[in-house]
Amino acid sequence: MPRVKRGKTHNKKRKKVLKNTKGYRLGRKNRLKAAKEANLKAGAYSYRDRRNKKRRARRIWQIKINAACRQNGTKYSQFMGKLKKEDIKIDRKNLANLAQYYPKIFTKIVKSL
Repeated sequence: MPRVKRGKTHNKKRKKVLKNTKGYRLGRKNRLKAAKEANLKAGAYSYRDRRNKKRRARRIWQIKINAACRQNGTKYSQFMGKLKKEDIKIDRKNLANLAQYYPKIFTKIVKSL
């Protein structure tokens, strides 16, 4: 039985890892062992931070809505409670945009509740 050499497969795997770590600092870009670890960590961090990004965005929307509510003499929690009670389905992202860019419309919404 002939001997099987796996040079092509090995090089292909190695090139793939090093391509992913291009631009990293120090040995993490060109030493295979360090590059593999850096690649794994980068994947884990990106997965985690895709979720954290959504959390941060929601917190910012809440801050914007609260600031606009306070200017109109109410609190964020009371405002959101009234929206829910009246069955008005406007999400926080749109409310925050209204509060920031169209304060007159936001004031009308607050006064109507």
